[in-house]
Amino acid sequence: MKIGIPKEIRAGETRVATSPDSVKRFVSLGVEVLVEAGAGEQASISDAALQAVGARIVPGTAALYDEADLVLKVQCPMTEAEGGPDELGLMKKSTVLIGLLQPLYRRAQVEDYAKRGVTTFAMELVPRISRAQTMDALSSQSNVAGYKAVLDAAGAFGRMLPMMMTAAGTIPAARVVILGAGVAGLQAIATARRLGALVSAFDVRPAVKEQVESLGATFIEVKSEELATAETKGGYAREMSADYQRRQREVIHETLRKQDIAITTAQIPGKPAPRLIDAEMVRDMKLGSVIVDLAADTGGNCELTEPGRIVVKHGVTIIGHTNYAARVPTDCSVLYARNLYNFVAPMVDKASRGLKIDFGDEVIKGALLTRDGQVVNPALLQSKEL
Repeated sequence: MKIGIPKEIRAGETRVATSPDSVKRFVSLGVEVLVEAGAGEQASISDAALQAVGARIVPGTAALYDEADLVLKVQCPMTEAEGGPDELGLMKKSTVLIGLLQPLYRRAQVEDYAKRGVTTFAMELVPRISRAQTMDALSSQSNVAGYKAVLDAAGAFGRMLPMMMTAAGTIPAARVVILGAGVAGLQAIATARRLGALVSAFDVRPAVKEQVESLGATFIEVKSEELATAETKGGYAREMSADYQRRQREVIHETLRKQDIAITTAQIPGKPAPRLIDAEMVRDMKLGSVIVDLAADTGGNCELTEPGRIVVKHGVTIIGHTNYAARVPTDCSVLYARNLYNFVAPMVDKASRGLKIDFGDEVIKGALLTRDGQVVNPALLQSKEL
């Protein structure tokens, strides 16, 4: 079997779906690893480093796809309609494609995978069960994004974060609020605390209260009977009622008046990001405050966020970087490559050194999008019926 890792060509994508460590591991399974020349340059992973552990460097995209039986990508393939080469068209019909394919947001492209006869797996749909923790790409990437968001906020903020006592007087600690205490939010809490800030956090899921408080932050609550069903089986926040959202806005509005930095991380799979901060809240924040919107990719948690830009509105700096993980490409690539290896390795047959996929396996069924010319993922089929 030949595994192919192409160079990512979507704008702003600096990561790559491999690392020297993952190449070495795949080679030890008897698999041949092909990497497109220059694929890891933006992640500071050289062709030479990959070659040294057994990868074969392929000079062009078309040549790579022509040989590869299994393609590992970060982002979903580019299309001609998006102004790029038709990556899917370059793949063989029997190709297996694995990546962060955004199936809940790119349903038409999933249909194209089926029409082309490509078997596809979406890493973001890997079930959040104990056995699959090492394959959880969303968590590995969100963890780094939460860390980087705090550093970006600190860089844009006109003061220091820790309390500091000097001969000229005492500088008070900055106040940081994290809206959404998932993986990114918890890492943001930990990072802000390490930098000396006073941290509080909000989440609709009461189950995360203990985690927030264990990191030294104050948990902000909105009391409601709805909280008993605020979390999905997959561990994500569920969309709440209009009445709950009204009370939530009141609590967040009052909290933001006292904060110096707000980092928002709330997302609902397959839907636009929930609106947590409106224009009125921004107007009432302190002059010089900073908002980092980690949900800018899916519309933003802040009404005034402009995806891909840093703007100043009502004296508040709003950072709307998209694809936050790509801002730390080296570590994110290494972590993602490990997720991919842990997902693929059980599929490799030790005797034939080819793919032997157990389609009855819980992890495989959760991540599988298309097979034998059909869309087969239950999440997509159910939403289509609705």
